[in-house]
Amino acid sequence: MKFKKEDIYNALETITAPGEGKSLVENKNIKNVVTFGNEVIVDVAISNPTLQAKKKIEAEIKKAIHLQISETIDVKVNVTIEAKPKEEINQIKGKEIPGIKNIIAIASGKGGVGKSTVTANVAVTLSKMGFKVGVLDADVYGPSQHIMFDVERERPLSTKVDGRSKMKPVESYGVKLLSLGFFTNPSQAVIWRGPMASKALNQLIFDADWGELDFLLIDLPPGTGDVHLSIVQALPINGAVVVSTPQNIALADAKKGVAMFQQEAINVPVLGIIENMAYFTPEELPDNKYYIFGKDGAKNLAEDINTTFLGEIPIVQSIREGGDVGHPVALQSGTPLETSFHEITKEVVSQLLKRNANLPPTEVVRITTMSGCSTK
Repeated sequence: MKFKKEDIYNALETITAPGEGKSLVENKNIKNVVTFGNEVIVDVAISNPTLQAKKKIEAEIKKAIHLQISETIDVKVNVTIEAKPKEEINQIKGKEIPGIKNIIAIASGKGGVGKSTVTANVAVTLSKMGFKVGVLDADVYGPSQHIMFDVERERPLSTKVDGRSKMKPVESYGVKLLSLGFFTNPSQAVIWRGPMASKALNQLIFDADWGELDFLLIDLPPGTGDVHLSIVQALPINGAVVVSTPQNIALADAKKGVAMFQQEAINVPVLGIIENMAYFTPEELPDNKYYIFGKDGAKNLAEDINTTFLGEIPIVQSIREGGDVGHPVALQSGTPLETSFHEITKEVVSQLLKRNANLPPTEVVRITTMSGCSTK
């Protein structure tokens, strides 16, 4: 059978470069292709040094050529390792995701303030409003969205997009979801260094078929660190929401979370602060409010740092129960909690519309770890 070098490159266009979201050809992994007679030699360079990675890419190249051109072709693959420059090891290459209109990061200065619970309920509320919504669970060391959406046993399927293999997010309650919880053992701790976490997030972001979304919510880990930098390097985030509880120690950390997004080198607009666990009202005393963790802490902080107070959520047992059983309370129509999340979500959307009208699109951040300086 006669075939040209161009036919080989066309076949290799269908293979996605690991963790890149691009084909081997587009990502320039293919270094050379030699054809003579019925034989093809493909020289390919990858960054993963493991034997498993080498065998996998070799098998994929042979399969693509045999399927798309001819099974009779004798294919030889030479795999070499091409290490990335050190300054790029901890970075994710920033670019937009086609089809996603708005990206909102939901963060907290410290753990245990209900950030993931708020993310799940805001996502459900946006979906009930008629928006197309996705959630990326970027809490590398403590993913929980797969539990909160009752898809703990589900796994993302593979789908073909323009001839390339992509992950299809799991869908629940009208929300598309990807979480590292789908790929990790729930009984084992995730012990990853920054580069490993960044690579895993890169695949969830760019090797996924998100489709058309009005909103992608990113559930960040608590604090400020590697994952946060990776996300702002990876994506042009429209705005950030910070979740806090009212007590001073949580507010001090929330203030740091806001300051991180407001740094000149990052400059992601903060849409506002949500106060969770604002007060407790016993069923037998419906007119009473007990401010267990303090009163108006997040509201006062928002005023102090000149950002918007997006609303408050009380301490209610059903919120915790809804998260535990995978049924967010915002799904319960006609309840006070549904109303609370509806009002908060409306305020988030309102602040986002103002941000989009008054500010240029957020750029991705490029941070050079070698020099310690940050630039856009």
